[in-house]
Amino acid sequence: MNIIVIEDEKLASDDLVDLIKEIEPSAGVVAVLRSVKEAVAYLSEAPSADLIFSDIQLGDGLSFDIFKKVPISTPIVFCTAYDEYTLNAFKTNGIAYVLKPFTAASIRLAIEKFKSLQKAMAPSAVPYSEILKLLGERPVQKTSSILVHYKEKIIPVKLDDIALFYIRNEITHLLTFDKKTYLVSKTLDEVERLSEGMFFRANRQFLVNRKAVVDASNYLSRKFSISLTVPFSETITVSKEKMPQFLTWLAE
Repeated sequence: MNIIVIEDEKLASDDLVDLIKEIEPSAGVVAVLRSVKEAVAYLSEAPSADLIFSDIQLGDGLSFDIFKKVPISTPIVFCTAYDEYTLNAFKTNGIAYVLKPFTAASIRLAIEKFKSLQKAMAPSAVPYSEILKLLGERPVQKTSSILVHYKEKIIPVKLDDIALFYIRNEITHLLTFDKKTYLVSKTLDEVERLSEGMFFRANRQFLVNRKAVVDASNYLSRKFSISLTVPFSETITVSKEKMPQFLTWLAE
């Protein structure tokens, strides 16, 4: 069995490769690819493997972008630290879904599923255009926590404990009420959809928790500034046009 691993984090890919070799000693990992660009280049030139383990969120895009550019029939086990990409289509069509951090049990289950469905999967794999369509149409799952990377760990941070999300240097951060800061592998748009009204999108850069708001005051001619219960170095503003929406949200 030849396997390709698509994973941009070296520690995660090393862990996955070790688990594959432990569970299936006869398997060979023929390539470890780190990005959408690298995977497209490799799969465009190289023969496809028997099975692909692929992270969903890569540094330069979603792995779905790979399969839009390079149509393949190889079964894929999708791996991610986030649960919002779960699609029943993956399961009903023989494509497994594994949440990080990897465990021997979850990888073994995925490999056993591939082996039991190997003959049926190749001619009937789900077209990736349909997967992307389903991804866009499925309802957003309710969540109570955001997973963040901290050193070599992945930890959950409860939404209730987060004062605000903000963009700095084009990267999403979060600040907790106890003044801890973490990087978030999500856009503000994604966080806003998951938070179900708990947070307000003040502007392009800031998403604030209702519990963190102290007050709003005039700031320049057509903006209001928001004061928070936690220290924050930047001024968070809401446009005059958006203030009625903000006040309605704040009163809920």
